[in-house]
Amino acid sequence: MTGAGSPDGAALIVGLGNPGPEYAGNRHNVGAMVLDVLSARVGGKFKVARKGRAHVVEGRLGPLPGRRVVLAKPLSYMNVSGGPVAALRQFYRVEPAAIVVVHDELDLPFGVVRLKQGGGEGGHNGLRSISQSIGTKDYVRVRVGIGRPPGRQDPADFVLRDFSSTERKELDLLTDLAADATEAIITEGLLAAQNSFHAS
Repeated sequence: MTGAGSPDGAALIVGLGNPGPEYAGNRHNVGAMVLDVLSARVGGKFKVARKGRAHVVEGRLGPLPGRRVVLAKPLSYMNVSGGPVAALRQFYRVEPAAIVVVHDELDLPFGVVRLKQGGGEGGHNGLRSISQSIGTKDYVRVRVGIGRPPGRQDPADFVLRDFSSTERKELDLLTDLAADATEAIITEGLLAAQNSFHAS
């Protein structure tokens, strides 16, 4: 199964963001928001991991009996997400192809979700940290579009602002769509998920 590893093994799904309530509604935290949707689907609550600086939920995702998954939200800041991800990968013995990272994407319009495996990080420091820490770029990414900043606003400032009132009206739809796409990767494989979600 290309992308998300063997269906018999566990998959590690990571939602990127910054810790703390002051960041919770930021555009940069949309990956963590998607993980909250997925945790409700597996029927679990996040707890501090025994190994790795992260909140985790273990469960099964998809049609019964479901695929075993570990949902993780690093407790580190976004730019140093790699350490917790590497620790979780080692603890749960997950191959890189079975790691799925859900993250915000400036290069996609708000509301668009795209899926890929490997490739560059596009200037995303969270992805860069993960690639360096696990020693490969060959993991799956769920790219959740947040759009480009208006005018001359600094992208670094834009991602650390909350979604606009207009965007918030559509935010639940976006996080549900990204959660659906992530679940499809886990249960059907990356190619099938791309065929389904890139058509929209």
